[in-house]
Amino acid sequence: MSNQALLIVRADVPNEPDRAPFDQWYDRHMADAVRVFGARGAWRAWSRTDPSKHTAFYEFDSLEAANAAIQSPGTEFDAAWGSRATRTRDIVEVVQRLPISN
Repeated sequence: MSNQALLIVRADVPNEPDRAPFDQWYDRHMADAVRVFGARGAWRAWSRTDPSKHTAFYEFDSLEAANAAIQSPGTEFDAAWGSRATRTRDIVEVVQRLPISN
């Protein structure tokens, strides 16, 4: 297996009125982040067990590319959300992938 990797960005948006604006902001932000990071693709999700939890996944062809992406300062997020949303970032290396079968 190659050293494909994911950058996982978790955000906590505790105030319910902030969630719709966060969604609108992230709709625009994700496309820019994919381009800047050089990611292969991306997707995001809201937790159904805790509605304040948002997770974005950025997929990379190499661990090195994911490591380079995590070095970005994230100033856009901080400028837009300040203390209204907290964020953590993590890199995971893909160690197994099964094909989807029908």
